[in-house]
Amino acid sequence: MVILVMIDGARPDALDTVPCPNLAALRAAGSATMQAQSVLPSVTLPCHMSIFHSVPPARHGITTNVFVPMARPLPGLIEQARAAGKRAASIHNWEPLRDVSRPEQVAYSYYREPPLDHAYDDAVGAEAVRLLREESASFDFVFLYFGSVDAAGHAFGWMSPEYLGQLQRVDGLLGSVLDAMPADATIVVQADHGGHERTHGADLLEDMTIPWIAAGPAIRRNHRIAAPVSLLDTAPVLARALGIAPHVAWEGRVIEEIFVQQ
Repeated sequence: MVILVMIDGARPDALDTVPCPNLAALRAAGSATMQAQSVLPSVTLPCHMSIFHSVPPARHGITTNVFVPMARPLPGLIEQARAAGKRAASIHNWEPLRDVSRPEQVAYSYYREPPLDHAYDDAVGAEAVRLLREESASFDFVFLYFGSVDAAGHAFGWMSPEYLGQLQRVDGLLGSVLDAMPADATIVVQADHGGHERTHGADLLEDMTIPWIAAGPAIRRNHRIAAPVSLLDTAPVLARALGIAPHVAWEGRVIEEIFVQQ
């Protein structure tokens, strides 16, 4: 099984500002960089389209949080997985994420509108744990999205006490996910963008710099990634972990240094 966990709006410096034991343990167990780069505009839906389709917004055409069909469609990770006979599940609490894949490509989708308080992500965390414990054999790829850190940034400001506290709460939810996932799973945990003041989307280091962490049986342990990492690289890395071919039009690359040499 391959798992992608998105912590929307998580700045890498936040991970070192307050205790996040599960993220810290994952960094030690795998390969990580705190200098990965988002795309412009550093906004949630454009970022996710780039993550799943391995092309920048200038290619996929989504530049706001409103989906528009691609003028030149190309398959994303979920379509490539489906074509290879793999089954994907998606668990999220931001409805526009339904558009990161085309209809009839996801085998299981869970969406629930979140409460606008500290429990924002609790339901998706609980559903992820349930699925991993009860149905892990049914899925090859699981996408899990936590939206509350971004919501706290917009409400209170990036790096505010409320923002940092929400990151710690999500770190606790991530710990439950790590406990529930199969021992032989590969996991990537990342953000889509950072933020500054109470917003994001600009060409600023605070907005563009994100954490990117991978762990699993074939991933090097306690490794600091030396090569540049972009959002565009996520789909090729996950495709490699799934044992499927990347699409020829994808512009990202496999981060070869993270993989244990056989």
